[in-house]
Amino acid sequence: MPAKGKHRRPKLRLISRGAAFAGVSGVAIAVPLIGASAASAAGSAPQTAHQTGVRAEVAAAGTAKAEATTYAVVAGDSLAKIAEQHAVSGGWEKLYEDNREAVGGNPHFILPGLELALGAKAETSDPKESDSGNKASTASVTSYPDNLDGWIRESLDIMAEQGIPGTYDGIYRNIMRESAGDPQAINNWDSNAAAGTPSKGLLQVIAPTFEAYHVPGTSTDSFDPVANITAACNYAADRYGSIDNVYGPY
Repeated sequence: MPAKGKHRRPKLRLISRGAAFAGVSGVAIAVPLIGASAASAAGSAPQTAHQTGVRAEVAAAGTAKAEATTYAVVAGDSLAKIAEQHAVSGGWEKLYEDNREAVGGNPHFILPGLELALGAKAETSDPKESDSGNKASTASVTSYPDNLDGWIRESLDIMAEQGIPGTYDGIYRNIMRESAGDPQAINNWDSNAAAGTPSKGLLQVIAPTFEAYHVPGTSTDSFDPVANITAACNYAADRYGSIDNVYGPY
C-alpha cells in the first residue's frame, strides 16, 4: 500500500453503479395460426405471389430476430456486465458458453476488442418476472473454491453487480505483489504501521481505506479475502479508474 499518508484521509463515496446479474427466459417468436373455420373457408383459394412473398418476409424477420448479434469488448467490461446490459438469456454463464473458444479458459479475463456473439435477448416486459429471474440466476452462482482463484472470481462477480471495474489479471497481479497471495499478510514495519494503521490482507488495505470503500454485502473483516479484494478494487477505481491501472504501491 502507499507511502505515509497516502490513505490517511479516506474519501467517502456512495456506490451508485450497482447492478444485478440478468437471467430470465428467452424470447419466443411465434406466427399466429389461422383458425379452423377460416382455414376451411380459404382452403380452396390459390395463393398469390404477393401472399407467398409476405409469408416469406415474416419467416425471414423471425429468423433475423433469433440470430445472434455481436458486441466488441471495451476496457472495463466483464461478461457479467455485458450480459446484464444486453439482457442475455442465461446470464454471463451462457455468454461464456457461447464464446468459450474466443474468450479462452478464464471467463473473468476478456480483452478489449474481442468480438462476442450475443444470443437471443431475454424478455423483460414483466418487471416481476425479470426480478425473479435475476434472483434465480444470482442464486445459482454461489459456490466458489476456497482459494485465491475462488476469492478473485467471487469478488469479480460482486464487482460486476456493483459496477466496479477490474479484471482477473489486474487483481491477481496486484495481489501477488502486495501479499504473495496470503490473506493474513500484515505490514508491521512501514509508516502506516508506525501510525497505527498497518496494511492488511491480500491487497494490503489500511483500516481507514477499508472502512471508506467497504462494499455492502461483504464481510466487515479486512482480512476476509473477498471483502479485502472488493474494497481495494473499489478504492482503486475511485483513484485510478481501475485496479488494472495499478502497477505499484497505491
